Amino acid sequence: MDSSDALMARFLALHPRTIDLSLGRIQRLLERLGHPERKLPPVIHVAGTNGKGSTIAFMRAILEAGGLAAHVYTSPHLVRFHERIRIGAIGGGSYVPEDQLADALARCEAANAGEPITVFEITTAAAFLLFSETPADVLLLEVGLGGRVDATNVIDNPAAAVVTPIGRDHAEYLGDTVEAVATEKAGIFKRGCPAIIAAQDYKEADSVLCRFAEEIGATPIRVGNQDFSVHAERGRIVYQDEVDLFDLPQPRLNGRHQFTNAATAIAALRAAGFGDIGVAAIETGLNKVEWPGRLQRLNRGRLAEMTPDGAELWLDGGHNIDGGRILATAMADLGERSDVPLVLVVGLLGTKDAEGFLRNFVGLARGLIAVPIGGQMAARPAEEVAQIAADVGLTAHVASSVEAALESLADFAFEQPPRVLICGSLYLAGNVLTANGTPPT
Repeated sequence: MDSSDALMARFLALHPRTIDLSLGRIQRLLERLGHPERKLPPVIHVAGTNGKGSTIAFMRAILEAGGLAAHVYTSPHLVRFHERIRIGAIGGGSYVPEDQLADALARCEAANAGEPITVFEITTAAAFLLFSETPADVLLLEVGLGGRVDATNVIDNPAAAVVTPIGRDHAEYLGDTVEAVATEKAGIFKRGCPAIIAAQDYKEADSVLCRFAEEIGATPIRVGNQDFSVHAERGRIVYQDEVDLFDLPQPRLNGRHQFTNAATAIAALRAAGFGDIGVAAIETGLNKVEWPGRLQRLNRGRLAEMTPDGAELWLDGGHNIDGGRILATAMADLGERSDVPLVLVVGLLGTKDAEGFLRNFVGLARGLIAVPIGGQMAARPAEEVAQIAADVGLTAHVASSVEAALESLADFAFEQPPRVLICGSLYLAGNVLTANGTPPT
């Protein structure tokens, strides 16, 4: 049997565009496969610009702590494609094994019979095939891009649909206004399905989501009003909805924004029919949750050992304007507790708003080192990133690699060891975890 890598290499030739948002091709393939999308456990469908993966990670951790099996489909991956498909099991799931993945992809290739289809569409069909053949209590399904015509939006009756914070990203596919992006994301709402709407950074997004949910007959469940809310209190968080009030530990994932993601996850589970999961499982889930490459502190590994003694090394794949704002807020919060110089190590794709992303760190970062992103033809040259950083007011340097950037920290002559944040791209985050010897497991 061909490997999954060999199969996906062939899939690249089936459709000239990597991204081509529509549902016709995957619907045709799923019909030929016997409609595996109709044989799934209850589905919680998650869209949004930022926070999708973290919200799903919280849900998985809570469900597994409650003794349930959760299938998970997310994208993109950091190191290996297999990270996208987690097969649920009581006690904790695992990434799909290579033999099962290759078999599912081969069956999809045979059913597709050489017709045009994107790689994401055919791999989504393979994921549905795998999930339909393995019992589980729930499928946590992340939208790939947008929502309305994303390949995952073939689920007719999800148990719940969730939209996390919306911002401007992928304008070439979703539109260049918040309202346009929100309209695409709201496309996952279905009649009679709970529509969980996380705290939105833009009033326009909240308005579009609520209006769309009401127009199609979905049930909007909104954060910040009587539906559900969350706030920090004495080093803990308090979650409240119409039924319960929970005094909970702060999540293991770093950053204030994770309070909202955790609350959204809890609200979604309760709306989707998992309200009998007790507070003990929620507490355990918040304490054990993992989501690599998102405000992750690297305490061990080859790159961690290259940093100066006493320095902190952080990693985040955030890459859009709002992701940069969230990162800057988190770094500022850390600075209030421990005021040490912040240095950014940044790689960015040419499709991202580099100026908007970097402007968030003006007045906060003491320096920036631009690096290339290995293996990505769409990456901005490090020299270009450094020039953009300098133009917005950051002290910028260039290094040939992340390793070279870390080695150069000794030349900065800071008064104390710095806090180093590697950021700007999920592709860069994946390269860093590989180089550090700490890939996702």
